Amino acid sequence: MSVLPLVFTSGWASGINAYAVVLLLGIFGATGLSDEVPESLQRPEVLVAAGVLFLCEAVADKIPYVDTAWDAAHTVIRPVSGAVVGALLAGQSGSLSDLAAGAIGGSSALASHVVKAGTRMAVNTSPEPFSNVIVSVAEDLGVAGIVTFAMFHPQAAAIIAGALLLTGLVVLYFLISRISRFLRRRAQRREEKRLVTGA
Repeated sequence: MSVLPLVFTSGWASGINAYAVVLLLGIFGATGLSDEVPESLQRPEVLVAAGVLFLCEAVADKIPYVDTAWDAAHTVIRPVSGAVVGALLAGQSGSLSDLAAGAIGGSSALASHVVKAGTRMAVNTSPEPFSNVIVSVAEDLGVAGIVTFAMFHPQAAAIIAGALLLTGLVVLYFLISRISRFLRRRAQRREEKRLVTGA
């Protein structure tokens, strides 16, 4: 069976929460629930590191503006993680070249990261903090659910991930004006702060 659906789905999920993907895949492999997971993701030190970083992200991702800074810092990390996981999955199965899998995993991770980061910027324009928590929890549950589903039904999970990615891109298109206002206000606040500290 081709590993392509699992590569695409894990890439999409990595763009939202790369540490959760590594942690979940490692647990599935270590517990014997899946033979698709390479040994390198099952190593105890990888699982511990992914678990600690997942907890850090779980906190940072729920705090307004901290989540945007966290997303900015992960603009490279998430796509690279999606590419590496994709290449490792392909190397494990032998049904897809590592280079192609890395490109697919990295590209889907980059696309979903753009959707996540842009959507969170729009959410940060809301005056109350609860929307951040709700969206973050929904993202965490979505990643856990889709990755788990992909382990047993990879084709169906890939279709769902693709539909979510397409929907997210469409929503992001309509949120661009809101995001632009957010960025202008942030730049204005920085300028005001600079003038105050320089006075």
